[in-house]
Amino acid sequence: MQYRELGRTGWKVSTISFGAWAIGGTWGSVNDDESMAALHRALDLGVNFFDTADVYGDGHSEKLIARLRRERREPFYVATKAGRRLQPHVAGGYTRENLTTFVERSLKNLAVDALDLLQLHCPPTEVFYMPEVFDVLDDLVKAGKLRHYGVSVEKVEEALKAIEYPGVQSVQIVFNIFRQRPSELFFAEAQRRKVGILARLPPCSSGCGICARNSE
Repeated sequence: MQYRELGRTGWKVSTISFGAWAIGGTWGSVNDDESMAALHRALDLGVNFFDTADVYGDGHSEKLIARLRRERREPFYVATKAGRRLQPHVAGGYTRENLTTFVERSLKNLAVDALDLLQLHCPPTEVFYMPEVFDVLDDLVKAGKLRHYGVSVEKVEEALKAIEYPGVQSVQIVFNIFRQRPSELFFAEAQRRKVGILARLPPCSSGCGICARNSE
C-alpha cells in the first residue's frame, strides 16, 4: 500500500481507501458479518482511511466502523459526512443547530469524542457562498467536536469556492477517466493552497468507492 499526505492534516493516508456506503444497507440488504470481514480485510491490506456518512443506512455504516475500532488496535482515519439528513435538502437547512445535531449524532454512532474529518455532503451550491456555515464548522473544531472538516462536491465551481475558506482541509470530488475537469481547473489551485483531494467514483461515474489523491 502507498500512503500520501492529505493536505494540511498531517495524516498519511492510504491511496486506496474504503468507501462504506454499501455496508450501510442503502443499496439493499447486507450481511454485517460480511461487512465486518471486508473492513478487517481492508485494514489487513494497509487501508487506513474509511469514508462513510450519517445517511449510509441511517448511521449503520458509522456504527460498523465504530465496531471495527473496538476490534482492532491499528489506528485509522474516518471521514464522515453531514447534511443529507435535511428534508428537504436546501441551503437554508445548514444552520448551526442542524449541523451541531448531525455532528453529535455521528459522534455517538462512531463512539468517539471528536470526528476525524467531517465533510459537508454535496450541499446545494448556495451553501458555498454562505460563510456563516463555515464559521459553524470552525466553532465545532474549536469545541473539540471535529479535528478537521472538508466538503464533498458535485461541481468544480463548488470546489474552487470551498477552498477559499481557510478551514477547509479537503475536497472530495468526482474524478475519473470520463470526468477530467478537476485536473484541468481545480487540482493546481488545491495544490497551491495545500488542500487534500479525495477522488470519488474513480472507476467510473456510476461506480462506488473512494481513493485519496495527494494534492502536493
